[in-house]
Amino acid sequence: MIERTFLQQTIQQALARSRVVALVGPRQCGKTTLARHFVSPDSVNYFDLEDPVSLARLDQPMTVLSELTGLVVIDEIQRRPELLPILKVLCDRDPLPARFLVLGSAPVAGASRPGLLRQLAESLAGRIETVSMAGFSLAEVGAEAHVRHWQRGGYPLAFLAASDEDSQAWRKDFVRAFLERDLPQLGRAIPAASFFRFWSLLAHYHGQVWNAAAAARTLSVSESTTRRYLDLLERVFLVRQLAPWHANLAKRQIKSPKVYLRDTGLLHQLLGIRTEQELLLHPKSGASWEGYVVEEVIKAVAPHEAYFWGTHAGAELDLLLVKHGRRLGVECKRMDAPRLTASMQIALADLALDHLAVVYPGDRPYPLADRVTVVPLAAIASGAQALEPESMR
Repeated sequence: MIERTFLQQTIQQALARSRVVALVGPRQCGKTTLARHFVSPDSVNYFDLEDPVSLARLDQPMTVLSELTGLVVIDEIQRRPELLPILKVLCDRDPLPARFLVLGSAPVAGASRPGLLRQLAESLAGRIETVSMAGFSLAEVGAEAHVRHWQRGGYPLAFLAASDEDSQAWRKDFVRAFLERDLPQLGRAIPAASFFRFWSLLAHYHGQVWNAAAAARTLSVSESTTRRYLDLLERVFLVRQLAPWHANLAKRQIKSPKVYLRDTGLLHQLLGIRTEQELLLHPKSGASWEGYVVEEVIKAVAPHEAYFWGTHAGAELDLLLVKHGRRLGVECKRMDAPRLTASMQIALADLALDHLAVVYPGDRPYPLADRVTVVPLAAIASGAQALEPESMR
């Protein structure tokens, strides 16, 4: 088992300062396993809302929850949104006998209801802190496992599978379960076959600027339908829409988002990629690697804001991160020895970058120019500091 020490510490710190902590992320990413480090599933303080026994215990939630002390865990909170007003009342008690760790993985069902994150924020404003998680990060699995991590993705059961065949079988079942079980719970009726075609099409758009009109023509549906499907996949943490940076420049800039499937294992499943060799030879290999780097860098840096940037003249930047008032640019180059390009120089000047890191699959960092450094992908496993020389921080 791979320890997720940093996440455990983050949750512990959040619980020390907040009355409610929401741990959110996609299904099967390890939220329940992590929560059980804090409260045993056999404890009266643990509620799994997919378990009929827990649901029966919460027949009178105010009475039951008000009697508990210490840390209380409520898993799959999106299944009982009516608990949120009750938690608000319980969190306003003084002295406070209990704190709550709530776990969620999907929007609250119902077409007219807001998503889980929004409803948590609105119902528990000023009382809740949110901790986001995904599958295993490169830092958690170790740099030496980066090829398997890229190929299989970060979902624990996919990454830890005994063989590539077992990993592929798990990911295939994940896709099927989402379509058959989760999709019907997400509001208005969506045909599973149509949604799967969209999801598969999106895999081919991975790493590209989103074109709703082109996708709609391909699938013979309306643009509003493709936007709704895309937003839904983002809300369940399966897709990242990377927003464009709009600088006040005298240049025509790209204003549509880039789309990435957040887990490369699921991306490869939808593209029919089964082995490492197939991955390296596939036409989408470069785009897959770019998305992998984007996700791992965002996990490592935990920026306040993340964007991409591009102009219609061809200048672009894969990732623009803003944190503590500083701007860090990231370029993803799957080549042996990246060189300084005109596009990098334009991004440095036009975006006023404090530093530009060029991430590549090699093993040696080296400077390219003033404020530009080539960084090995494996170095990201050591944390955000690897992306920027100490003299620049």
